[in-house]
Amino acid sequence: VRDLFDQGKHNAPCIIFIDEIDAVGRHRGAGLGGGHDEREQTLNQLLVEMDGFESNEGVILIAATNRPDVLDPALLRPGRFDRQIVVDQPDVKGREGILRVHAKKIKMADDVDLNILARGTPGMSGADL
Repeated sequence: VRDLFDQGKHNAPCIIFIDEIDAVGRHRGAGLGGGHDEREQTLNQLLVEMDGFESNEGVILIAATNRPDVLDPALLRPGRFDRQIVVDQPDVKGREGILRVHAKKIKMADDVDLNILARGTPGMSGADL
């Protein structure tokens, strides 16, 4: 984690993107290691590095999760990940658009109606489609 932030500062301006932050950012104290497992140590180091971050260093830190409910509250306090952007599942029009992108790559019968397919996929994500 320390090296990641050092590289970010060295390569500024840049963006550091942490995908699936819930893998290391879960509530502390829930592990079997009495609070000393590698995941919690990684989270603690991440919090330390975020606290030492200045907004004028030219590094933007972004993270993604599909489980915001399990994140440690310390990650979400002001000065850390203090802005959250929710990306909802696509509506029927969005699902139809996603299907159109994928349909360009395959041969389909002329009578395939992507709107009908999209209406039959409520709650599905782009990955599901």
